[in-house]
Amino acid sequence: MQSLGLKYPIFQGGMAWVANGHLAAAVSEAGGLGIIGSGHAPADVVEHEIHTAKSLTDKPFGVNVMLLSPHVQEVIDVIVREKVAVVTTGAGNPSEYIERLKGAGSKVIPVVPSVGLARIMERVGVDAVIAEGMESGGHIGKMTTMALVPQVIDAVSIPVIAAGGIGDGRGVAAALMLGAAGVQMGTRFLSATECDIHPNYKKAVLKAKDIDTLVTGDYLGHPARVLKNKMSRAYLVAEKAAAQAGQDDFAELEELGNGSLRRAVQTGDSETGSFMAGEIAGMVKQEMSCADILTSTVAQAKACLQQGPALL
Repeated sequence: MQSLGLKYPIFQGGMAWVANGHLAAAVSEAGGLGIIGSGHAPADVVEHEIHTAKSLTDKPFGVNVMLLSPHVQEVIDVIVREKVAVVTTGAGNPSEYIERLKGAGSKVIPVVPSVGLARIMERVGVDAVIAEGMESGGHIGKMTTMALVPQVIDAVSIPVIAAGGIGDGRGVAAALMLGAAGVQMGTRFLSATECDIHPNYKKAVLKAKDIDTLVTGDYLGHPARVLKNKMSRAYLVAEKAAAQAGQDDFAELEELGNGSLRRAVQTGDSETGSFMAGEIAGMVKQEMSCADILTSTVAQAKACLQQGPALL
């Protein structure tokens, strides 16, 4: 974290359609690492968000690249041209882009769901990895954070950032004690005053209880954690029917899912929108600025770490 010049070892998750230049700049200004989520957005949209962030902060920020995006090549071109400080990646292996990104001065930090992928990423020369457990919102792996993070830390010599189910200082303290160099929080920043998601989405997060998420997409091999609503329940019904019938035609499922996250973020559509959020949504009860989220989280983490020895 010191090499990035951060005040706090906290990344903001690069949530597609959620994490724009405004949010990323606010997190970076407050001492963390803000990250723009490129998702499946075209390169010109990503470039606009980078310029927005640069206009609001002179602190380092990052861009998350969804490697399955049809625009990935053009997005990488923009990142290289703009010399973005940090690039996180998801849904694939970024090996073919590492040389160009590092040549432009970017730190490359992929999200990994397993020890095996973490080892591969270390071999191809990434700067660190984000070990993300299945408690997180959006697309997830199969392992829990508590089980995944220490195994990844034991397997590689590069820094490991812990993610998934971390929403306050207690989670940060726990991750640091597991050996993580820092943490990534996504769902916690959905309630930030600088987060521009539709009020319906933000209210859904603030009202969520501990059991108010579910996982869709298991049958298709692309599980994603979302809040329970009409859309996610309908998706599960259709997915169960497809699995029972042994279908290999996923047109109905694809039709349900197409554009659902973007609708949730931009129009607050609770009927057909996908409100992605992690299991810690039940802990998020108050809208706060990014600065207040970071300072309160760090203060709580410090208190936990100071109290730790007295517990043994």
